[in-house]
This record gives sequence, C-alpha cells and structure tokens, in this order.
Amino acid sequence: MADLSLSNDLFYTRTGMDPDATQKAVREALQGCDDGELFLEYEASEYLSRDDGVLKSASFDVHAGFGLRAVAGELTAYAHAGEISEGALKRASETVRGVTGGYEGTLAVASVLTNRSLYGDHKPMDGLPSEKQVRALGEIEEYARGRDGLVKQVSVSMSGSWQVVQIVRPDGARYADTRPMVRMDVTVTLDKGGRIESGHEGWGGRSGYELFSDSSKWKAAVDEAIRQAHVALEAIPAPAGEMDVVLGPGWPGVMLHEAVGHGLEGDFHRKGTSVFSGMMGQKIASDNVTVVDDGTIDARRGSLTIDDEGTPTQRNVLIENGVLVGLMQDRLNARLMGMKPTGNGRRESYAHKPMPRMTNTFMLSGEHDPKEILASVKKGIYAPHFGGGQVDITSGQFVFAAAEAYLVENGKIGAPIKGATLIGKGADALTRVKMVGNDMALDHGVGTCGKDGQGVPVGVGQPTLLMDRITIGGTET
Repeated sequence: MADLSLSNDLFYTRTGMDPDATQKAVREALQGCDDGELFLEYEASEYLSRDDGVLKSASFDVHAGFGLRAVAGELTAYAHAGEISEGALKRASETVRGVTGGYEGTLAVASVLTNRSLYGDHKPMDGLPSEKQVRALGEIEEYARGRDGLVKQVSVSMSGSWQVVQIVRPDGARYADTRPMVRMDVTVTLDKGGRIESGHEGWGGRSGYELFSDSSKWKAAVDEAIRQAHVALEAIPAPAGEMDVVLGPGWPGVMLHEAVGHGLEGDFHRKGTSVFSGMMGQKIASDNVTVVDDGTIDARRGSLTIDDEGTPTQRNVLIENGVLVGLMQDRLNARLMGMKPTGNGRRESYAHKPMPRMTNTFMLSGEHDPKEILASVKKGIYAPHFGGGQVDITSGQFVFAAAEAYLVENGKIGAPIKGATLIGKGADALTRVKMVGNDMALDHGVGTCGKDGQGVPVGVGQPTLLMDRITIGGTET
C-alpha cells in the first residue's frame, strides 16, 4: 500500500484542507452508522489517437473530488463533489446526516493493512513526452502499411492515467493508493476486391509507457490485427444449431466473466437476484472447473493493492472442482450476509458508490493438451477470439459473438466462419465443460466491466475449453 505522503500533499497541502479537521468531520457525519468513508480522488489522464495518417485526437484531463458515504443497515447515503474544500465537505456531511441521523448502529471494524504494493506510483505521462508519443503512433501506422498491400485504414491509440486515492474512515483509519494505467490499441482494415474487414489487438496494464517501448511487442500486435482481418476476409457464413464448441485461451474468458462472474457478486446473492442464489456448497459446474478472482497479480489491469473501501485485495476461489465455494464481497454486503469482505469493493470514481465487482477473473488450467481437445471434436466450432456479449443476471441467459471462429470436423480446424453467436445460460454452461486445457492465459490488459452505469478495469482469462452441445446462432441460410 502506498504511504500517505503523496495523497496528503494532493488532498490537504494543495487544497488547504486540514487533515485533523477532515477526520473530525467524517467521524461526526458518520456517527452511529454501521460503516462508511470519505473517498478522496485525484486522476490525471491523457489520450492520443491517429487515424489514416492524421492525429485525430489529443486530450489531457484532470479531475479531483470526494465521495462521502454513510451506511446504516441496508441504507446508503452518498454525497459527492468535484471540489475538495471544507465547505463542500460540510455540505456533504449535512446531506448524509439528513438521511442517517438518529440511527444507532455498530461501526464495522477497519481493514487490516499490508505492506504489499502491486504496481509503482510513477505517473505514465511523465515517462514519454507527447512528441514521442505522436512519433510512436506514426511508426506503428507506417509499419502496418508496409506489412500488407491490402491495408486500407490504420487506427492507433495510446492512453495513460494516474489515479491517487485516500480513504478516511470515522474510526481514524486512513488508506492511500497510487494507481498507474496504460493501454494501446491497433485496428487494421483490409480491402480485398471490395470486401472490407478489420482486425484489432490491444494491450496494457498498471505500468508506465515502458510497456510499449519494445518495438517487437507493438509489431506483434500489428501482425495479429492484420492476421485477424485476413481470416475475416476468407470467412463463410456460420452454421446454426447445437454443436460442440472449443474456446481458445485468454480473452474468451470474457464469457466466464459475464455469464458466471457477475452472478457470484455478493449484492446479487444477498438480494436473491442471482441465478446462483442459495447454491453455496452445491455443484454448479463440471468437476474439472475451478474459477478464481484474484486482485493481487502484479501490474495487471484488474489488480488493486487495496479496493475502493480500503480492503486489501486477495485471491478468492469462487468455484472449486465444480462446487460453489465463495463470493466476491464489498463491506456492506459482506456485513449483511455475515461474511468477510474480499477486497472487491470498487467504484468508477468519487462520484460513485462502491459495490462488489470483479478484478481478474479466470478459470484454472486443467490436464489436457489443447491439440488433444481439438482432436476430440467430430463436428463443431473453434472460437479463439470473442467480441461483445450480453447477459441477464437473474436468468443467466447470455449471448456472445465470436469475433474469430472456425469449423471443426474430425478433429481438424477448417474454414473460418463469420456471424457465430454462442447462446446459453450461465447456470448450465459450466456443466457442459468436458475438457480443460493446460494453457491458461490472461487477456492482454484491455477489459472494462460495466455494472449499474459504472465502468472499472478488469482482467479475464481461461485455458482452452471443450463445451458440449452449445447453441450456436449463425448466419447460414
């Protein structure tokens, strides 16, 4: 965990706020409450994009503010402001006291801190001047156009952010964290005789721009985007019906994240709205399925040294050998359910209340060689890359589009297909996992999860999987 000195400078020295007076205001505002905190945030971010030889966008933004939360039973009072001042804090305090005043509860104990730090506190934008960023984007486009004569359009973007937070509790505990983040995306569009298709590759994490300094990495990303576009150019309409499906490692774990992960967040369980509600200790997946949410992986996009309530993140086993054994919890839902918080209390910014959210969610490796898995399929599809998807938390019904997929016949990968969608229910999908590969991989650091209007960075992952008889929506007529 970061020390308090940097955040003290940002939130007190530079604003004129007094730390002791702030602590007193929080204590008085949350008097009698079961939980709550003052969440102080400063974030600087930049974004540059180049499209067809032209720098299309260049922005730099700074925002700062606070959110004051008071929790009384199941009730949450929340006030926030984009101004860090004693006057704004006083008005926020009056607002939450107007909702929770008179309540007499027992204040939940503070989190136990660690000295662990999962990423540095350096500011990404200090590591690479703007002119070098612009030059780098140009070099990437030049490389892409030189790789293939079919290239019609190249879009490249680079972004970095630096978030500093301090969490002040009414019992006197204070926590701080400094969080860097970078991301780069490359999209290449090919034109072959009037047929136009695109491929995309992105990568990033909690580091500085040194993540992109090795040209072999961005060259590999460009090559991958071009490869995907060529596959799409040759794709035929996807068949429809029930068939065996092999999912590739890494990013296809987004289906696990959406179809199953959200249903294992504490708030949905407490309210009884998850398809998995009331199933703790029961079998919900095949024996070879173990699923983990782990916010402690160094420099990963979904990792946090502490969550947005001050709880250290941890490795949470959710499903073990097919049995539901754990949930992801923030402080509020954990307290109401008689459980412990797991470091999954997250918020998009100071303007949002925390709620249970995933960090890096993935399935552990199994014992099968991926080649063995493919060889076992008589007729089905192989989907190494996914696009977008939707899931209904209550019913568990999901629909996911395969961004890249192939026919599989007699254990051999055949023609690429276009327009394939996977349709099913989360409570059923993991029971259909027949073989699990030994090649678990995490995505390249591009995931963002949406829930109740809030977006937070996450990671996903899985090994190669064989799923039995999944409904495929296709375009073949």
